[in-house]
Amino acid sequence: MAFEQATIKVEKETEFEELRSAIDRAFNPARVETFLRSLQGSGIRVRDWDSVLAKRIIERTDESLAKSEETALSLYQALSVSDQAQLREFYLSRIEGVDLALRTRFQKLYRYY
Repeated sequence: MAFEQATIKVEKETEFEELRSAIDRAFNPARVETFLRSLQGSGIRVRDWDSVLAKRIIERTDESLAKSEETALSLYQALSVSDQAQLREFYLSRIEGVDLALRTRFQKLYRYY
């Protein structure tokens, strides 16, 4: 039996979708290397979601969010706890979906220790 994620209704759809789209754009194959380099330059591990938000890494990669009045952190903080959990899980699933060659190149970012 395969794992199936439970469906939880998103409460603040606008903020959720805006941030989800920014994450999606950051992990676009054409931009993901820039995202990983930004993490590397800031000394942030790829799974450290709170630091990614605090250091504005997503804004460095996504021009749309960079031009917006909102930041990734402000959008995230506007969400309910369940929305935040879903977005964090979405982010973590995207980092695991990065091409193996890039993950190998940026292996220090992916280490747990």
